[in-house]
Amino acid sequence: MEVLRGQIALVSGASRGIGMAIGVALAEAGAAVAFNYYDEPHEAPAAIERLATAGRRAILVQGDVARLEDVERMVAETVTAFGRLDIAVASAAFSERELFYAADVAAFHRTVDVTMWGSFNIVRSAARQMIAQTGRTSADTSPNGNVRANGSIVVIGSPHAYTAVPRSMAYNMSKAAVDQMVRTAAIELVEHRIRINTVTPGWIDTPGERKFASDETIERAAEKLPWKRLGRPDEIGRAVVFLCDPASDYITGSALLVDGAITLPWWASRGSGVPE
Repeated sequence: MEVLRGQIALVSGASRGIGMAIGVALAEAGAAVAFNYYDEPHEAPAAIERLATAGRRAILVQGDVARLEDVERMVAETVTAFGRLDIAVASAAFSERELFYAADVAAFHRTVDVTMWGSFNIVRSAARQMIAQTGRTSADTSPNGNVRANGSIVVIGSPHAYTAVPRSMAYNMSKAAVDQMVRTAAIELVEHRIRINTVTPGWIDTPGERKFASDETIERAAEKLPWKRLGRPDEIGRAVVFLCDPASDYITGSALLVDGAITLPWWASRGSGVPE
């Protein structure tokens, strides 16, 4: 069912992996989607071609989410192409794994710039556009007769927000900041009827993960996970569609875990000597 028919979406970091899967899921749910990429579009053009063949509308928009002016331009290009903006997803992230006291400072800053400031730039720019649209959309009603929200924003979080994963300080602190950012934004956007939520993936099988480990290492590690496998990007895409669905109108300021039980306290205790 095309629960997002007629809606317009922008997804950052959508050239591959989780971001691209989110863009595809939104398009398959009926939305017109702008897929953002930074330097290389990677698999996104092929995905957009497949969507076009299926009668879906999608475009590519280039930009560095760490630069506010780039994000504002991306939003403007989306509005020019499709007429407005109803959904924004902050999915872009960057990470290098090094001990903080030995880390390359430039890479440390880049992680924070993309992961934290990039998410803020998407949230800020999307919210401003959605607020500007309020005048002509506030009277719209959802299928159950309630006043429809004026927009839905989703930020991709991480268990790193509350787990001190070693060699990941910049990423850990960035994702922790993002969690607080979403909760604060939810409060400030209530008066504009704009919803904002977080999706928190567990260990997802993406090109980014395979940058740090071999296929064999990942496969061995997956067997030790509670669900005995890594998550798939399309599973995160479906979670985003659920949150953006007008039927989820009463959900804002929340964090949806999609992690195969990896962050449950009982599971975390198994490796610490706590008896079962």
